[in-house]
Amino acid sequence: MPLTLDTPRAYEIGTINDLSVAAGVQIFEGSAVGIIAASGLARPLAAGDLFVGFADRGVDNRTGAAAAARVRLREEGKIELPVAALALADIGKQVYASDSGAFLLTAAGNSLVGHVHRFVRSGVGIVKFAAQPVPVAP
Repeated sequence: MPLTLDTPRAYEIGTINDLSVAAGVQIFEGSAVGIIAASGLARPLAAGDLFVGFADRGVDNRTGAAAAARVRLREEGKIELPVAALALADIGKQVYASDSGAFLLTAAGNSLVGHVHRFVRSGVGIVKFAAQPVPVAP
Protein backbone atom coordinates (compact mmCIF):
# COMPACT_ATOMS: atom_id res chain seq x y z
CA MET A 1 0.00 0.00 0.00
CA PRO A 2 1.52 3.36 -0.97
CA LEU A 3 2.23 5.87 1.77
CA THR A 4 -0.12 8.82 2.05
CA LEU A 5 1.69 10.70 4.83
CA ASP A 6 5.15 11.20 6.29
CA THR A 7 6.37 8.01 7.98
CA PRO A 8 9.48 8.45 10.12
CA ARG A 9 11.66 5.35 10.14
CA ALA A 10 14.39 4.09 12.47
CA TYR A 11 17.63 3.86 10.47
CA GLU A 12 20.85 2.12 11.34
CA ILE A 13 24.04 3.62 10.02
CA GLY A 14 27.32 1.88 9.39
CA THR A 15 28.48 -1.57 10.25
CA ILE A 16 27.36 -1.95 13.87
CA ASN A 17 25.00 -4.69 15.00
CA ASP A 18 23.49 -5.54 18.37
CA LEU A 19 22.63 -9.21 19.00
CA SER A 20 21.09 -11.19 21.86
CA VAL A 21 23.58 -13.24 23.87
CA ALA A 22 23.26 -16.89 24.90
CA ALA A 23 22.81 -17.72 28.59
CA GLY A 24 25.87 -18.52 30.65
CA VAL A 25 28.48 -16.86 28.44
CA GLN A 26 30.84 -13.92 28.65
CA ILE A 27 32.01 -12.20 25.48
CA PHE A 28 35.13 -10.06 25.79
CA GLU A 29 35.78 -6.89 23.81
CA GLY A 30 37.68 -7.86 20.66
CA SER A 31 36.32 -11.42 20.59
CA ALA A 32 35.22 -12.98 17.33
CA VAL A 33 31.52 -13.67 17.83
CA GLY A 34 29.51 -16.55 16.40
CA ILE A 35 25.87 -17.55 16.27
CA ILE A 36 24.50 -20.75 17.79
CA ALA A 37 22.66 -22.28 14.83
CA ALA A 38 19.86 -23.83 16.90
CA SER A 39 18.93 -20.65 18.79
CA GLY A 40 20.27 -17.69 16.82
CA LEU A 41 21.97 -16.38 19.98
CA ALA A 42 25.46 -14.88 20.03
CA ARG A 43 28.42 -16.43 21.86
CA PRO A 44 32.21 -16.30 21.72
CA LEU A 45 32.88 -17.90 18.36
CA ALA A 46 33.42 -21.67 18.32
CA ALA A 47 34.88 -23.42 15.26
CA GLY A 48 32.18 -23.83 12.62
CA ASP A 49 29.92 -21.05 13.92
CA LEU A 50 28.59 -18.43 11.55
CA PHE A 51 30.91 -15.42 12.11
CA VAL A 52 28.87 -12.27 12.81
CA GLY A 53 31.59 -9.78 13.77
CA PHE A 54 33.94 -8.63 16.51
CA ALA A 55 32.66 -7.52 19.92
CA ASP A 56 32.94 -3.75 20.20
CA ARG A 57 32.33 -4.00 23.95
CA GLY A 58 32.44 -6.82 26.45
CA VAL A 59 29.26 -8.35 27.86
CA ASP A 60 28.83 -10.72 30.79
CA ASN A 61 25.76 -12.94 30.65
CA ARG A 62 27.17 -15.78 32.76
CA THR A 63 24.30 -15.49 35.26
CA GLY A 64 21.64 -14.22 32.85
CA ALA A 65 18.98 -15.99 30.86
CA ALA A 66 19.18 -16.38 27.10
CA ALA A 67 18.78 -12.95 25.43
CA ALA A 68 19.02 -11.13 28.80
CA ALA A 69 22.05 -9.25 27.42
CA ARG A 70 23.10 -7.93 24.03
CA VAL A 71 26.52 -7.65 22.42
CA ARG A 72 27.50 -4.72 20.21
CA LEU A 73 29.40 -5.88 17.13
CA ARG A 74 31.47 -4.47 14.30
CA GLU A 75 30.24 -6.38 11.26
CA GLU A 76 32.90 -5.35 8.76
CA GLY A 77 36.15 -3.49 8.47
CA LYS A 78 39.87 -4.05 8.81
CA ILE A 79 41.50 -5.33 11.99
CA GLU A 80 45.01 -6.28 13.04
CA LEU A 81 45.05 -9.93 14.10
CA PRO A 82 47.53 -12.61 15.01
CA VAL A 83 47.20 -15.22 12.26
CA ALA A 84 49.03 -18.50 12.80
CA ALA A 85 52.03 -18.89 10.46
CA LEU A 86 51.12 -15.79 8.41
CA ALA A 87 53.79 -14.90 5.84
CA LEU A 88 54.24 -12.10 3.29
CA ALA A 89 53.07 -14.37 0.45
CA ASP A 90 49.68 -14.88 2.18
CA ILE A 91 48.15 -11.54 1.13
CA GLY A 92 44.67 -12.21 -0.27
CA LYS A 93 44.27 -15.61 1.41
CA GLN A 94 41.14 -16.32 3.42
CA VAL A 95 41.36 -16.12 7.21
CA TYR A 96 39.39 -18.43 9.51
CA ALA A 97 38.77 -18.57 13.27
CA SER A 98 38.87 -21.72 15.36
CA ASP A 99 37.62 -19.87 18.46
CA SER A 100 37.02 -16.31 19.64
CA GLY A 101 40.72 -15.41 19.57
CA ALA A 102 42.54 -17.90 17.32
CA PHE A 103 42.95 -17.08 13.63
CA LEU A 104 44.48 -19.24 10.90
CA LEU A 105 44.54 -19.93 7.18
CA THR A 106 42.96 -23.39 7.49
CA ALA A 107 39.33 -23.77 6.38
CA ALA A 108 38.59 -27.29 7.65
CA GLY A 109 36.03 -27.09 10.47
CA ASN A 110 36.66 -23.39 11.11
CA SER A 111 34.68 -20.17 10.56
CA LEU A 112 35.41 -17.78 7.68
CA VAL A 113 36.26 -14.30 8.96
CA GLY A 114 37.72 -12.50 5.92
CA HIS A 115 41.01 -12.29 4.04
CA VAL A 116 44.56 -11.03 4.54
CA HIS A 117 44.57 -7.40 3.45
CA ARG A 118 48.12 -6.53 4.50
CA PHE A 119 51.11 -8.31 6.01
CA VAL A 120 52.38 -6.55 9.16
CA ARG A 121 55.02 -9.01 10.39
CA SER A 122 55.42 -12.75 10.75
CA GLY A 123 52.20 -14.09 12.27
CA VAL A 124 50.40 -10.71 12.24
CA GLY A 125 48.33 -9.11 9.51
CA ILE A 126 45.55 -6.69 8.73
CA VAL A 127 42.46 -8.74 7.99
CA LYS A 128 39.56 -7.35 6.01
CA PHE A 129 36.60 -8.98 7.73
CA ALA A 130 32.88 -9.23 7.09
CA ALA A 131 30.07 -10.89 8.99
CA GLN A 132 28.71 -13.89 7.14
CA PRO A 133 25.10 -13.59 6.00
CA VAL A 134 22.62 -15.52 8.10
CA PRO A 135 21.00 -18.19 5.91
CA VAL A 136 17.28 -17.79 5.35
CA ALA A 137 15.13 -20.87 5.77
CA PRO A 138 13.07 -21.78 2.67
